[in-house]
Amino acid sequence: MPDELTSALRHAVYRLLKPLVRILLRHGMAYGTFAELARKAYTDEGLRHLQALGKRPSISAVSALTGLTRKEAKRVHELDLEAGSDRARRYNRAIRVVSGWLVDPRFRDERGEPAALPLEGAHSFAELVKDYSGDIPPSAMLTILEASNTAVVEEGRVLLRERAYLPTQTPVEHLEILGRDAGELVATIGHNISTEKARRVFQRKVSNHSVRASALPAFRSLSTEQSQALLETYHRWLSEHQVDPEAGEDERARYVAVGIYYYDDEIDEDPEP
Repeated sequence: MPDELTSALRHAVYRLLKPLVRILLRHGMAYGTFAELARKAYTDEGLRHLQALGKRPSISAVSALTGLTRKEAKRVHELDLEAGSDRARRYNRAIRVVSGWLVDPRFRDERGEPAALPLEGAHSFAELVKDYSGDIPPSAMLTILEASNTAVVEEGRVLLRERAYLPTQTPVEHLEILGRDAGELVATIGHNISTEKARRVFQRKVSNHSVRASALPAFRSLSTEQSQALLETYHRWLSEHQVDPEAGEDERARYVAVGIYYYDDEIDEDPEP
């Protein structure tokens, strides 16, 4: 690898790792645990890389590719990281419920806004949960949404307080968001680096180094409002183009995500004691 490319990659990885390590230290993850996970990521991605090249994805081959010993590669490849799968399932189901509430005409009022839903019956919260969360009982889903201040029960009806599900009392789920959303962004950047122009996907940001500090609250509010509106437009379009197995469609279903994020340099400052 040319020296210039190596240097650019090293700097990119370091900048990527700094905010990640800040989170890891804050939550008590020591370097040894991180290094173990890095070995597993190298092993698993090495196997996938070899398969994509049409080569036999063996532990011996991935050992040669990554520099890990065969013993290390085999051990970390067999590590089970699925202990939090139930939490992830609840999180994903809660997102689907809120999304259905926003776009399904059965659960919107005459203005097109999320309706105040009765607990049971036609066009109720129970029906919403049944259609969008699968096997999670309505009472359990209501507990999840209430705990995150996403929904509230008033006078026997369930009201949507926030137009997106983001857990506020469950830091474990916040960390799962870190892994999924940051991973998707890095995957998109990697795709655009390595593929021809015609197959690249949208990846842009707007930035300015000279914004008045006093203007940040107003821009945060503006960006939140307009970003939420844009994401809801995207969500409605995606919902209209879902595969419907009940209608006899056998077309392959694919996962799609569009993310918008906000950043200013106050975020990197240490909080005041």
